[in-house]
Amino acid sequence: MHRNTYVEINLSSIYHNIKKVMEISPSYHYYFGVVKADGYGHGVEIVETLLQAGINYLAVATLDEALEIRKDFKEIPILCLGYISEEYLDLCENENITITVLSLDYAKLVFNKNVKCHIKIDTGMHRLGISSREEYEETYHLLKDKVEGVYTHIYDAPHSTEEQIDKFESIVSNKEEIPIIHICASEALLTHEKRPFENGCRLGIVMYGLINMDIPFSSTFKLVSEIIQIHDLKSGETVGYGGTYKATKNVKIGVIPIGYADGIIRKNSGRFVYIHNKKYPIIGRVCMDMVFVEIDDTISLHDKVEVIKDIDHIMEISNYLETIPYEVICSVGKRVPRVWRNLDE
Repeated sequence: MHRNTYVEINLSSIYHNIKKVMEISPSYHYYFGVVKADGYGHGVEIVETLLQAGINYLAVATLDEALEIRKDFKEIPILCLGYISEEYLDLCENENITITVLSLDYAKLVFNKNVKCHIKIDTGMHRLGISSREEYEETYHLLKDKVEGVYTHIYDAPHSTEEQIDKFESIVSNKEEIPIIHICASEALLTHEKRPFENGCRLGIVMYGLINMDIPFSSTFKLVSEIIQIHDLKSGETVGYGGTYKATKNVKIGVIPIGYADGIIRKNSGRFVYIHNKKYPIIGRVCMDMVFVEIDDTISLHDKVEVIKDIDHIMEISNYLETIPYEVICSVGKRVPRVWRNLDE
């Protein structure tokens, strides 16, 4: 690191969050750790911790993500949840990457390949997958020797969970023949009573504690920077591009070396950062590489700034930005290094 701006990843919290989910939902055989989008911004370096906590299958969105993990983890099964072009199926075979079959037409491309596959069922989200029993049965019988699993995705848990699982059951006519059936991701997993045929589940955002439920998960993600310059502004002076902030009294302004090129988009102006555990507002327009905060006399040069502090702060930021916690952490770019630590809270 050559600037004091970084994301601190608490591996102990990830471990404890996984264990907590397993305590709540102990009767699954397969616990998929979803590490797409660079582990939701945490970095694939968290994989070792996931395995130590009991995760026994990984899931990613793209083949590139799968191959990056495969470099260091040769044995763990990896399911690609997204589409993989026909031209790369041989690579999946060579690297032991499990693929998702999303249609009968796609199954015909896979027929002659020696790959494991999971069939995706569309139970109402209408994103990817097979939505009729007829197409499912034809797809399954075409790929029977390759099918390791069948799954779907609950798009509005807990409201649509049971309805979608009913539809899943109406489409998948041979559940007893399928080695792995995984339906529930984080929220559905914690709100749904497991049915007998379900033996797998997917842990995504819940591993990182960012789920709006009355369960005490631990914070895993903190974005840290520092004050690199302090300005004393007189009433009437402005800050930043366009002079959108004008001081109405004599104030102190701190400059932080992080900006929209790092994922702190301009809409963050107006929300708060933490310095010495106290809130300070971001003011003016967020620059590509810097932001401004209004501070007080307790703040000194090089004081640590928690641009993203903890679970509660991430929820607060996502509400302010009118988005979801996933986007807040996934938006922090690769230019910001990650530091992985075991920090028991």
